[in-house]
Order: sequence, then structure tokens, then C-alpha cells
Amino acid sequence: MSTHYDVAIIGCGTAGIFAGYELTRRYPNLNIVVLEQGHDIYSRRCPIVAGKVKECVNCAVCDTMCGFGGAGAFSDGKYNFTTAFGGWLTDFMDQQEVMDLIHYVDTINVKYGATEKTFSTNSPEARALEREALKYDLHLLQAKVKHLGTENNLRILQNIFEDLKDRVEYRFSTVVESIARADGGYSLALKKGGEVSCKYLIAAPGRSGAEWFANQCKAMGIHLINNQVDIGVRVELPAKVFEHITDVVYESKLVYRTKQYGDQVRTFCMNPYGHVVAENVEGINTVNGHSYSSPELRSENTNFALLVSSRFTEPFTEPYRYGKHIASLSNMLAGGVLVQRFGDLVKGVRTNEHRLSKSFVRPTLAAAVPGDLSLALPKRQLDDIIEMIYALDKIAPGTANYDTLLYGAEVKFYSSRLELSGELETCFPNFFAIGDGAGVTRGLAQAGASGVKAAQVISQRLG
Repeated sequence: MSTHYDVAIIGCGTAGIFAGYELTRRYPNLNIVVLEQGHDIYSRRCPIVAGKVKECVNCAVCDTMCGFGGAGAFSDGKYNFTTAFGGWLTDFMDQQEVMDLIHYVDTINVKYGATEKTFSTNSPEARALEREALKYDLHLLQAKVKHLGTENNLRILQNIFEDLKDRVEYRFSTVVESIARADGGYSLALKKGGEVSCKYLIAAPGRSGAEWFANQCKAMGIHLINNQVDIGVRVELPAKVFEHITDVVYESKLVYRTKQYGDQVRTFCMNPYGHVVAENVEGINTVNGHSYSSPELRSENTNFALLVSSRFTEPFTEPYRYGKHIASLSNMLAGGVLVQRFGDLVKGVRTNEHRLSKSFVRPTLAAAVPGDLSLALPKRQLDDIIEMIYALDKIAPGTANYDTLLYGAEVKFYSSRLELSGELETCFPNFFAIGDGAGVTRGLAQAGASGVKAAQVISQRLG
């Protein structure tokens, strides 16, 4: 096993995968290693997903978050063709270049089995929805989207892995402990002993490695910029409530500015006929959702996140830790994910097993523990969420029903963003930072695009 490589990639989530793909396409003989703390795509087994346990057992490495495919492997695979959301790549390059990269990544996904069907927001029905939403100060963001489906997403990743495994050296169950500059490149100390050196370094740590990567950057003297923190809940209600919207645009991104505080609240990760799932981020249980493409695997409910975005200024420098602290409060109260009926929340009553059993909406996350979200989420964010639910009820009557379920906490962890060049390069030469864990993306499309971009820059320099 070699210790020196042309290129080392930390992490093989979406960004790391597409960086490796593009490098091997352009330079088939390039010596590339990918260091990943999780398992390969065939060995990722979450005990909750497998039905072996109801609550998170805090595995040493979370198979939901880590491994080949990253946190997106068990998502429902929504691929958005837009720069309006899903990341901040337009801060580093022009919009057309980002869109070209997003479309290029899509062609690769199609090559490995992705659907060619898309949902467009440019139809007359979608424009009518947009006009209706505007009556209530709700803004429907326009974007073409593909729904890969949870089961198809895994199959696509397996196909990519099979194609790349003989061209890229993947080291799974390998934790990088520290990054240091070395003669002619970089040296990576491994937790299990030994080190790896490289001329070019691509850091794609993913959401699970965001805090570690931020600490490494601080130690190296790389300046960080506070990123936003998204805190909220996951809403679950009968699919019929949002059918007239999701049948038209599928991934409906609705943004609202609250009247009480002037805060921005948005819907995120809409899953028609989907399932609410738990995920573990460095020992903290949070909530997420997915939906299958196959009709026989669907539920009768739709779920989506409601997130309140906050951006902090100095002297605050740890948005990641703040998000973890909020999520840990619900863990403390419920031992995991907490669930409450909307009517109980508004009434100021704790949901218990008896009250939940009377709900007309049956929770798809059986492991969620009934409780009181007002004891876990800050009042400001909770007030924002309640106001948003009443606003959504005007375009989707039934959203504010008493039995609508709210799961908490849903927190999107974004690393503090690095100061990067237009080539996604840090202040140190040939050291690139990409994907969600570097704070520059927050979704499959832009994460894959960032990986391709870094690979193209390296290829040009090799050439």
C-alpha cells in the first residue's frame, strides 16, 4: 500500500465521489487515494433502518451519515437544477459555469442509471401555484428537479463504485486525524497509525466531518467565515394536503418572512408519500426524511422540514456547535427524536403516548418519543415555525390541523465557510475544499458540481 499519492481526497460523499470520477476520466493513470471514515456502499447498515432497534444505539461510525455516498446515500435523491438554493457556488464562480457543472454531473448520474424524468416549475400549473402563494407572502422558488428515489439512489451509487473501485484506491474505515503542510504538498496523519502524503489535497469532509475540518483549518491558520445555522422541525401530514402542489412541482421550496421577527423560514426536503427517519451526527440524533420512487414502498403521508435560518456575527464563531447544542436538548428530553402534535404545541400541552394514539396522522418514525418541543427549541424559532404553518395552511388547507406532527429537532449543520478562490482553493496552493462539509454547498447537485470543479482545476495544472 502506497503512502504517497498524486491526489488525496478526504471523504467520499457526493463531492468526493465526483472529484475522483472526473480526475480518473481526465487522467486514468493518476495515483488517487480516497480516505473515508465510513464503510463502502455495500456495508452501510443502520440498525434503525434495518428494523433491528427502535432507537439510535450510537454506532462508532454512523452508517446513515458516513461511507461511500455520504449523507445523501439514504436520502430520497432530489437533484435540483438551480443556483437559487442548494449552496453558494455562485459566490466563487459565475452562474452559467455553476449550471454547466450541475448539468454535467446529471449526465454522469444518468450514465449510471438515474432517471431522465424531471419536474419543472415553468408549467402553467406551477406558475398558477406561484401566484397563489404570493397572495400570502409565500415565495415559491423556481427550479427544475429530478427525484431519483431512495432505492434508486443506492443503485446509482453502487454502479459508480463498481466503475471506480479499480481506478481509485478507497480506504474505508480510515479516519484522518490531522492535516499538515509538507514539502511539495501535504501530509495526513491517520488515526489508526501511519500517514499519507500527496501533492494535491481535496477536502470533502461532508456534514459529519464539518466540525473536525473547521478545527483543522483554524490550526493551519485558514480564515473561516460564519455560515448560517438552520434550525427547525420536520412536519408530517396526510399526503392529500400537499398533493395539489407536489404533483406539479414535487420539491416545493417555499420561503416566508415572518411578520413577528422578520426572520426567513423555508420548506426544505419535501418528501411526498415519504417516511421520516432519524440520523446521527457525531452522537447527536436529528431527524430527516426520504421517499421512495416505487409506489409499493410509499406511505400515506408527506413530510418536509421547516427551517429558520440564522446568521451570526462576531464574536460568535461556532455555528456548528450552536446547532448541535439545540439538537442535544431534544435528545436529552426524549432520548432521541421528539414528536409533538401541532395542536398540542399551540395549546401549550405536552404530547404523550395517549394523545398521540388519538392522532389521525400516524407517525412513520415509530422510534420518535412524544414530548414538548417548546422545552427544546428556542422561542424565537418556534414562533417563526408556528407562523409559517399558518401561512402554509392558506395555500394547503390542513397544514395547521391539530394532528399535524412536528418532529424535532431538525438541524442542518454547515461548517464555517472557508475563504476560497474562484477555483475552490484555500490560501494554501493545491489544497481545495468542496461540498457541504466545507460550507460551500448543501445538496447533491452543487456538491457534485464542486467536486468536478476541483478536479478540473487539478487536471489543468497537471496538463
